[in-house]
Amino acid sequence: MTKVLLVGESWTTSETHFKGFDQFGSVHFHTGADPLLKALKGSDFEVDYMTAHEAAEGFPFEMEGLKAYDIIILSDIGANTFLLPPDVWLRSKCVPNRLRLLKQWVEEGGNLIMMGGYFSFQGIDGKARWRKTPVEDTLPVTCFPWDDRIEIPEGAVAEVLEPGHAVMAGIEGAWPPILGVNEVELRDGAEVIARIPEEQGGHPLLVLGTHGAGRTAAWTSDIGPHWLSPAFCEWEGYARLWKNVLGWLVAR
Repeated sequence: MTKVLLVGESWTTSETHFKGFDQFGSVHFHTGADPLLKALKGSDFEVDYMTAHEAAEGFPFEMEGLKAYDIIILSDIGANTFLLPPDVWLRSKCVPNRLRLLKQWVEEGGNLIMMGGYFSFQGIDGKARWRKTPVEDTLPVTCFPWDDRIEIPEGAVAEVLEPGHAVMAGIEGAWPPILGVNEVELRDGAEVIARIPEEQGGHPLLVLGTHGAGRTAAWTSDIGPHWLSPAFCEWEGYARLWKNVLGWLVAR
């Protein structure tokens, strides 16, 4: 059984409702992890899911905690969550730098994938802040120093550049539409498996690489709505794609 840690992919919204003279507030918790968790249920990949707010204190501060996992997925969670845990933000204590720890873990054979979203790569208004971090050093792509969202409201159907690659096994025909990606730059030696069509920018979508003894990947769109259409999440190739990608990460 391959152990996977999925980190992020959750958020809380606070709303104010106005009804004439009166107003009241409401708060909602949301998670975008369900499509991926459902796709991997009952597979060879055993997934622990850590929400974004849990990660502030729950993500490991020691190498031993990271080594419990074969694959770590960072999805729609900014660098600040790892850099500013309560001990630092509230109590001004020194703690291990978990971004440096992640880099070392990959160098020693860990396998990392960053999924896209508003708080992935550099993110909305540049606030995800993964640029020039130790984690970026491990990825097959680098981040731009600005808001890197590419919104595609008309939808884009991915172009598969490497149909014979292992991560494309069993996936045939046109993919359902994608509604956006994070814009990234490719590192030398990175392997682009799929991209957005050239007429819509040609942006990389699925990129594979290595760092030290580990393997890494970048998927520049969401793992669920809103950048993935409902049709994409329900597509029979969705589960196959992620099982293939995770399988490639641990294959040696």
